[in-house]
Amino acid sequence: MCSKSLGTSDAPTDEGGRQYHIGLAPGEVTPSMLLVGDPDRVEKGAGLLENPSPLKSHREYTSTTGLYKGKPVTVLGTGIGSDNTEIALVEISRLIDPGEAVLIRVGSSGAIADHIQVGNLVVSTGALRLESTSLAYVEPGFPAVAHHEVVQALIEACEKAGRPSHVGLTASACGFYGPQGRPVEGLPHLFPDRVEKLAAQRILNMEMECSTLFTLATLFGMKAGALCTVFADRNANTFLDEQGRRDAEILALTVGLEALVRITHETP
Repeated sequence: MCSKSLGTSDAPTDEGGRQYHIGLAPGEVTPSMLLVGDPDRVEKGAGLLENPSPLKSHREYTSTTGLYKGKPVTVLGTGIGSDNTEIALVEISRLIDPGEAVLIRVGSSGAIADHIQVGNLVVSTGALRLESTSLAYVEPGFPAVAHHEVVQALIEACEKAGRPSHVGLTASACGFYGPQGRPVEGLPHLFPDRVEKLAAQRILNMEMECSTLFTLATLFGMKAGALCTVFADRNANTFLDEQGRRDAEILALTVGLEALVRITHETP
């Protein structure tokens, strides 16, 4: 008995063109998108939208689409890490015109610079590539940079919010513990001075997705940027409490949505 083939091995879909990993079909996403790592953050984003669609979840990818100040916006949870981000970007590119896409990552990070405190916001202008996913597409020296229009819109939205924010370089690691220089009992620790070295290079914060997002967005012709809240102070070895994290997530989502509005049409 022969089974029916859907799509191709290079680009698997279902009969309706629904993408294999993110579980979305043409017409279910908008060119203006917030990319969040934590799927639970999608529900928080939905609470800021008008008429949000019911949450769709497939594997670790959760999404909703609604209106923000009259502008159609999709919020997509990509899960953790550069590999998940690559999958999301590739499959998104098959559902919309990449040249019309504006993608803003809204995530969490750890502060490297000693003047940044937990609860602050960081707008990334570019990312140091400490992951290898993007190296499947470009040479090691290829710059992972945010689009200038998105950076400017995020800066303006942060100023409007009136909360402490910082603008500069981010480091994107391939994991949370050892790759970010965190000691793990029972495991060899190869990067004990990673935070100090990055601080000396004037890196502001560290997370796990920006460099892949910026690199692939540039190749696709998409406009991309990133806004991260600071959950961890790597110098003081402190972590934001639960209520502080919830408040910081809502703030960052609101700022990200405001930035999308500024990019896609004139602000009143």
